[in-house]
Amino acid sequence: MLGGDEFISSPPRKTVRFGGTLTDILMKYEKGETTDFELLKHQLSDPDIKKLPWLRRSQEVVEEYLGFLGNLVSAQTVHLRPCLRMIVLQFVPPRITIREDDVDISDSDDDDENLSENFNTCHRALQTVARYVPSTPQFLMPILVENFPFFNKSERTLECYVHNLLRVTVYVPTLRLQILELIIEKLLKLDVSTPQQDIEDAEENANNSDNEEKSTEEGLFHMEEDEERKGNKVVSSSSERMAHPLAERLDILMTILFSYIKDVCHVNGKLDISNTKDLYRDLVSVFDKLILPTHASCHVQYFMFYLCSFKLGLAEAFLDHLWKKLHDPNNASVIRQTAGSYIGSFLARAKFIPVVTVKACLDLLVNWIHKYIDNQDKGANVYCDVALHGPFYSTCQAVFYTLIFRHKQLLDGNLRKGLAYLQSLNFERIVMCQLNPLKICIPSVVNLFAAITRKYQLVFCYTIIERNNRQFLPVVRSGSGGDLVQTCTNPLDSFFPFDPYILKRSKKTIEPFYQFWEELSAEDLENLKKPIKKGTSEDEDDDFLKGETPQNDGVVGIAPNSYESTTRSPLSSIGSPPDCYVPYPQ
Repeated sequence: MLGGDEFISSPPRKTVRFGGTLTDILMKYEKGETTDFELLKHQLSDPDIKKLPWLRRSQEVVEEYLGFLGNLVSAQTVHLRPCLRMIVLQFVPPRITIREDDVDISDSDDDDENLSENFNTCHRALQTVARYVPSTPQFLMPILVENFPFFNKSERTLECYVHNLLRVTVYVPTLRLQILELIIEKLLKLDVSTPQQDIEDAEENANNSDNEEKSTEEGLFHMEEDEERKGNKVVSSSSERMAHPLAERLDILMTILFSYIKDVCHVNGKLDISNTKDLYRDLVSVFDKLILPTHASCHVQYFMFYLCSFKLGLAEAFLDHLWKKLHDPNNASVIRQTAGSYIGSFLARAKFIPVVTVKACLDLLVNWIHKYIDNQDKGANVYCDVALHGPFYSTCQAVFYTLIFRHKQLLDGNLRKGLAYLQSLNFERIVMCQLNPLKICIPSVVNLFAAITRKYQLVFCYTIIERNNRQFLPVVRSGSGGDLVQTCTNPLDSFFPFDPYILKRSKKTIEPFYQFWEELSAEDLENLKKPIKKGTSEDEDDDFLKGETPQNDGVVGIAPNSYESTTRSPLSSIGSPPDCYVPYPQ
C-alpha cells in the first residue's frame, strides 16, 4: 500500500532552484538580506512551474519535482489549491489528438503502458502534500468534486477517475465518507437516467442487429484458423459490453465499487470485522442520504446488498435499520414506504438470509400491521386511502412479496409446523380489514399471494379481488394522439429495489447471492388451483410442496390479467414474478 512507501517516511531535503537551502535563505532574511528571499517568492509565484510535464520524465526528474512540491506547499500555502488541482487533473488518462490540415481526425485516450505507474506517482505527490499541509483534505474535496468527469466522457476516463478517488480514501480516511457520497451520487444520476426498459430494448436491438449481420455474412468469407480464433476472442470480450452507452459506463463503475468494497472488507483473503463495520457505517449513511429518497433506481443500491452478503450480522443490522425507518412516524411517509419496499425485496431476494431471520422479520412486520389495524378501528379514517395509510400498504406488500418468494422454504421440512406458523400470522384479518390492502398492492403480487394462500387454505382472497376489480375506475388521458384509457395498477407508485440486476459485468458479483424467481411450470400452475386437504400428513408427497427452492431460472410467460396497464410493472422484468392470475376453479 502506498502508505508504507519509504518516500513518505523520509521527507526530501528542502532546496531551491538557484542554490542553497530554504533554511539558509530564511536565516539571511532575518539578517536583512532580502535578495534571495525575493527570488524565492518570484520562483513560487511562477504559474508555469506547476504545469511542467513531470510524469513522463526520468525517475530523477520525478523525484526532484516531488521534492519541489513539498517545498512549495510548505513555504507558501497559497499554492496549495493549484498544486492539488494539478495532481487531480492527472487522475484521468491524457487525450491524444491527431490533426491534419487544422482538422482533428483522431481524439482518443492515451493507451500509455506506464499509466498505472503515473497514477502511483500522482498519489505519492498527493500524500506528500497532505503530509506537509494538515488541512489538505478540506481543500482537496471541492477539487475532486469540481473535476469529476461528465458522463459523456469515455468509459476509460470515468473508470480511471473513480478508481483514483477510491485510492485516495486509503491514505486520507477522513475523506472516505465524502468520496463515497460523491461517487454514489454520480452513479445514482447515471442509473436513473438509464431506465431498465431502455437497457433491455437496447440489448434486444443489438442482438437483432448482430443476428442479421451473421445471417448476411454467413458463407461469404473463409477465415484462416488463427484469424478465426482472434475473431472469437473479440466476440467474447464484446459480448460483455452493454449496448446502451450509459449502461456500459454504469456497469464498469459498479464493478469498481464492488471490488473496492471487497478489498476494504477483506485482509489477506479473510473478512476483517473492524474494517467491515466502519465501511458499513459509511455506506448506510450514504444510503440514507441518497438512495432511500431516490425513486426507482435499478442498480446502485446493490452496494448494500453485496456488503450485507459478507456476514449475516450485517444483513440483520440493515434490516433493523430499515425497520426503524418504517415504523418511525416522524419520518416522511414516502421514506417509510420506500423502507418497506426495501425490506420486502431484500427478504425475498437475498439468498444469504436464512429462514429463521425471514420468520423474525415477518413476525415483526405482521404484528405492526395488526396493531395498525387495531388503532385504525378506533379512529374515523377507516377507509382505503393511500395518502393516509401509505406505510401500512407498503408493509402489507412487503409481507405478501416475501411470502411469494419464501413460502416453500417456510413450509419445507415439516408441513404441519409450517402451516401452523403461517396460520398464526392471521392473514385473513389483514386481507379482510376495512383498509383493503389487496386493492392497493401491485396486482401481480396480489394474484400470486391469493393463489398461494388459497392453496394452503390460509385465506380466500378472490371475492375481495373481484369486488375491487369492479370498483376500478378507468382514467381517460387526452393527448395529441387521441384519448387514452388507463387503469391505475400501482397506486402506491412502489417498486422493488432488488429486482433482477441486468448489467453484464457487475452482475457476476451479485448472482451467487441472488434469489431468482422460480420458473412456474404448467404443473405448478395447476397445483395452485388445487387446495391441499385438511389434515394432510407432513410425509405426504406434494409436487408443489416438494419442489426445489427458487433457482436461477427464467420466467415462463403467463397470460396477463385484467389489471395490466399500458405501462410495464417493475415486476414484469426477467427474473421477477410475472403478471399472472390464477382463477378459482368453479
